[in-house]
Amino acid sequence: MKHSHHKTTEAFFAAWQHHCIFTAMRCSRFLLSVAIALLPFSGIAGPHTYTYTPQCARAYTSYMALNLAEGQKAIAAERHNNPDNLMAVYIEDYEDCLELLINCDARTYKKRSAAMDERLNAMAQGDESSPWYRFCYSGMYLHRAIINIRFGEQYRAALHFRKSFALLRENERLHPSFAANNVIGGLLEAVVGSLPGSYKWLASVFGMKGSVQKGTDKLGAYLRSHQPTAPLYAETNLYYLYCRFYLMSEQEEVWKTLSGSEFVTHNNLLHAYIKANIALDYRHAEDALQTLNDASHHPDYRRYPIFEYQTGYALLISCDTACAASFTRYLAANQSDLFIKDAWQKMAFAWYVNGRNDKAKYCRDKIASAGSTRLDADKQAARFAASGLWPNRQLLQARLYIDGGYYQRALDILLKIDLHHLENPADRAEYHFRLGRVYEEMALSSGKSVLTKQALAQYRDAMTAGKDRKEQFAARAALHMGKIYERLGVYAEAVTMYRVCLDMPEHDFQNSIDQQAKAGINRIEHRQGSTH
Repeated sequence: MKHSHHKTTEAFFAAWQHHCIFTAMRCSRFLLSVAIALLPFSGIAGPHTYTYTPQCARAYTSYMALNLAEGQKAIAAERHNNPDNLMAVYIEDYEDCLELLINCDARTYKKRSAAMDERLNAMAQGDESSPWYRFCYSGMYLHRAIINIRFGEQYRAALHFRKSFALLRENERLHPSFAANNVIGGLLEAVVGSLPGSYKWLASVFGMKGSVQKGTDKLGAYLRSHQPTAPLYAETNLYYLYCRFYLMSEQEEVWKTLSGSEFVTHNNLLHAYIKANIALDYRHAEDALQTLNDASHHPDYRRYPIFEYQTGYALLISCDTACAASFTRYLAANQSDLFIKDAWQKMAFAWYVNGRNDKAKYCRDKIASAGSTRLDADKQAARFAASGLWPNRQLLQARLYIDGGYYQRALDILLKIDLHHLENPADRAEYHFRLGRVYEEMALSSGKSVLTKQALAQYRDAMTAGKDRKEQFAARAALHMGKIYERLGVYAEAVTMYRVCLDMPEHDFQNSIDQQAKAGINRIEHRQGSTH
């Protein structure tokens, strides 16, 4: 039931996208735009410079808050006053990158492609001896690769990513002390370190070696050595939060940061999007709803239909049929083909758990002809519709409550289910997995070891019941066993379970599950290596 949610496609970048978009939407989660180091600096020679002026700062701040109109005004003023400042050309690239990543409108993509190419061509006028020259090129090619991914252009994405990576490596060789290199380099290293085995060939082709810990450390080091007012700081902080939450399993620490007073969301739509996204992934439905409600007063809120999707999901995992209104608004305003089937499925589930079978069937019937199957969530919705089957109502309700963080409600439902009446092997696997999730979360909040033992026992039963099946439950059970053992410091058992997860037959949500397992192995290997 996760977005992206779940970190979507067939290549190296598929693992990335699961984090961002959201979630998609988590991939938006890493893919919101890799930026430049915009420290006050001018090019070394020639009329074309890389100067971070006050207008550039205003534009950057506006873009990083999704206030695109203000960013446009600042860039227009800067380019009028300083037409040879290539820093303004680069910053302007944020507008297209963020707009296309979040709204995914194919018509907008077509309209803006020419302007994007013009900006890339303009960078050729820069000073090749400046560290900004290759860095800006690298960032702009990476922007394009990310946008290509969002629109299913995998071949073009691979070409653009290869150019970006080669330029960054060359810049690191020529300017090893250039701090901005660590922002893109740290992010890439962390992501590559979490790649599951099926994508390792791409990293090998590019000559990339990854480490979740080392990449995340680079981002953290940059933050510690720069002031919060520094332009690169804003985006580096977001990458750092995502790496720690999704790849380093530091969910509680990240959530404390997002809940703090310094992470402002009421006038920053990008922060609101990210906080709501992580709140949903961290099973804090009520916090997500509060964040989205506060953000809804922003004048640009309606520009991004994804907020309605997030609101609908937060209401769904409260088992509230009011989610249908939000999903309907998302479908009406959304101009992309993403999360369409998924939205209809979520509405079907909301009506179904509340006993409205007529409306549930209507929504399910809409799935086949709507949207695309480029995302895992949409693929799963298409399979659901094609099957003609409904899930066990009680299991579905428990699942939703768990995703919303309502663990006692979920436990009350699960304990009323007679396991012997669950004839479908998939239902039995799901029953054990859901019960394991409840016990695991309750153990984390209470510290009771007996609940941890109960969680492990349920996960083992889920693996037994779900092995060799397409459903995700056996793989997720192995993943969560790995996480439990890792928290307990039993690293050998943790690695074993992560590998069991990776060795599972093809199943639902494989990209995101495999990436989490690979990140776990990478964390442990780094930890053990640092102790020798």
